[in-house]
Amino acid sequence: MTTAEISQYLGLALAVIALLGHAKGYFSSGEKTLTERTKKAEEKLIEHDRRIQSVEGEIKHLPDRETTHRMELAMSEINGKLNVMAERLKPIEAIGERLQETLMEQARR
Repeated sequence: MTTAEISQYLGLALAVIALLGHAKGYFSSGEKTLTERTKKAEEKLIEHDRRIQSVEGEIKHLPDRETTHRMELAMSEINGKLNVMAERLKPIEAIGERLQETLMEQARR
């Protein structure tokens, strides 16, 4: 082999290496955008996870179904007692109205 042939083969090898370098850069550019998109998606996922944890923490403090049902029953019992008291107060209201009418008549005289 002469030096001319070696230089031709060496030039060809360098050209192939250069082409492979460009091809790697071209194909890895899509990988870079995928890496960026994946990183953004992970950050968003972490943010959503934190929000879900805070909502779950707040839900733990809310009453459950049974507690709500007991509260409804207690409120209906209180409502019934208030209705009974309102019925008991009607005669007192009537006495007050009659007393006021009597006082108004005495004031007119």
